[in-house]
Amino acid sequence: MNEWLVFLLLFLAPVVSSIPIVLAYKSKEWTEKLPYLSVFGIFVSVVMSLYVFFVLPENQQYTYAWIPEFGINIVLITDYLSRYMGVITAVIAFFIAVYGLDYMKGDYRPSWYWFFFNLFTASMLVVVYSDNLFLLFVGWEGLGAASWGLIGHWFRDDDNITYVGKEGRKVGPLELSWPPSFGGWRAISTIRFGDVPMFLAVAAIWVLSPTLNISEIEWGTLFETIGAAGTIILFLCLLMGLFTKSAQVPFSEWLMTAMTGPTTVSALLHSATMVAAGAFVFIKLTWYIEPWTLHGVHGLEYIYLLVLFIGLLSGLYGALAGSGMLERKVLLAASTMSSIGLMFASAAASFWAGHLAVLVAFWYMAVHAFAKASLFLVSGHLIHATHSRFLSGGLEFGKKMMTPFIVTIVATTFLVGIPPLTAYWVKSAMDEVMEHLFHEVGFLPLILLVLTSVVYSGIMAKFLTLNFIKGEKPHHEHTEGGGLMKLGYALMVSVLFLLLYLIFTSEETHEFVAAGALVKHGTITLSFTVGILAFLAYIFALYKPQISALTKLGTFFSDRMYLPFVNDYIMPKIGFFVSHLVQDYGNRGIDGLFNTMVVPGLFGGISRGIRSIQTGYLSRYVNIVLGLVMFILIIAVVGAWL
Repeated sequence: MNEWLVFLLLFLAPVVSSIPIVLAYKSKEWTEKLPYLSVFGIFVSVVMSLYVFFVLPENQQYTYAWIPEFGINIVLITDYLSRYMGVITAVIAFFIAVYGLDYMKGDYRPSWYWFFFNLFTASMLVVVYSDNLFLLFVGWEGLGAASWGLIGHWFRDDDNITYVGKEGRKVGPLELSWPPSFGGWRAISTIRFGDVPMFLAVAAIWVLSPTLNISEIEWGTLFETIGAAGTIILFLCLLMGLFTKSAQVPFSEWLMTAMTGPTTVSALLHSATMVAAGAFVFIKLTWYIEPWTLHGVHGLEYIYLLVLFIGLLSGLYGALAGSGMLERKVLLAASTMSSIGLMFASAAASFWAGHLAVLVAFWYMAVHAFAKASLFLVSGHLIHATHSRFLSGGLEFGKKMMTPFIVTIVATTFLVGIPPLTAYWVKSAMDEVMEHLFHEVGFLPLILLVLTSVVYSGIMAKFLTLNFIKGEKPHHEHTEGGGLMKLGYALMVSVLFLLLYLIFTSEETHEFVAAGALVKHGTITLSFTVGILAFLAYIFALYKPQISALTKLGTFFSDRMYLPFVNDYIMPKIGFFVSHLVQDYGNRGIDGLFNTMVVPGLFGGISRGIRSIQTGYLSRYVNIVLGLVMFILIIAVVGAWL
């Protein structure tokens, strides 16, 4: 099969297959049937991604002229990261789409939903396979536009079950309750804040480098050309886009209020697209920059040190915030922020630890994607079954919902790093990477990682136990049906077993297995010790998901440590104050300078002066000429004397 036909089907099939339902938006009969066509379009992308993975040669570049006079082309690549991430993205989107056939049935605007859902998937695939930075940015912007359409999908704000936050809960004058329309607006505005400097960084690379192809840019030469200050500024601009998209501190609030969107959107957003996109692009850039070979480049170490600690602090912040959450999806959102932070931190550690750290970050992304997507889909089913977005459901309810109960057990245990399950081997390598940083950075990265891992394990157990074991009895129960929903998350969680097999059989991950060994050099390894701590935290949280003595601390964490107050109250106040200054003084000053006072007064004075000498008497003009001649002579004499 022609490779360009493969890529056209890969990117366009989801979008084209969603157009019929858009055109039929007025027909209820057709909008109930056409979602199957939209799902089929995503299935075509799955098939094409598998074709790329198994048939097309690895590390092959495919170029198609786009704007050649400006050096901008459609350039796609089948490197290690793209091949795996393409399959992950397409498969997860397909499973979620199958689930969505049940979950979104009867929705009041299915045409809008399916078009933006499929655009979301296609945009991420463009980001994944792009080697050209400009083409990548096109997919990046597609993600942003689709996120706005999906997060604010229920724009009527007419059902409290779609809100985020507890009605009536206030921090000062700010009510911590947000509707879907606000969630969509906040997402797009936050992301745009980071996209502008990112675009400027791409433009700078376009000017400074003979190519925009990530795999062909001479990164070391580029950094040496622009110097330490230029390297720091360029990277900071890029990171603004990556950090905002991936909701790292202090740009995390949009991710929490994004839970106002449909659960299918949350699942895709948190696993294989939007939030993962920032971390994936950083991993991909690091893969080709190879910072471990550029220790002589000034400024680069500061950037990777910044990303390391932003990632670790975001990881700990997300885990602590999740420990106080009682909303199903918001708890999972906080844990996603935590996981993405660890991905950034692991990739950044490659500056000191080498190529292994990048592989760790990527494989953790893969494990997290399938586990977290499973948990979000389970959460959506529980919301349907209980008609509540808050954690609820005891053991009796768990017995009635046995499939989601089992899936939650598998997804949580395989994700938190309990030996010998899937994430344990990846996190063991992550522990080893952070331990490797001791001589250059100190023990703080390892301490932050261990703390995050322990708290993270506890909040995953809390999600399990308060939904299926020790939660309050739901006020409403509707446990029948949901066949396609069950199929969606059952297929999703089963991939975790495949990933475990791949970790043990892939050449690239053999160091993960070695890192997870029980004993090395006659002593128990740090990785196994951390794994046991995660297991103990999980068991303790199962038994004691809420501690009454820590209620106030839990409330502080569930309020996200008042970061919403900073985002929604303090920052807007500062913004409005600045805008008033500009309006009241800046605009008036500019108006006075150019339109009413300074410039008009200057020209008026010149005009009056010119008119005053236009008397019509020859003697007056002779005097003026003589005066000018005398002035010029005096200047000439003084100049010669000096």
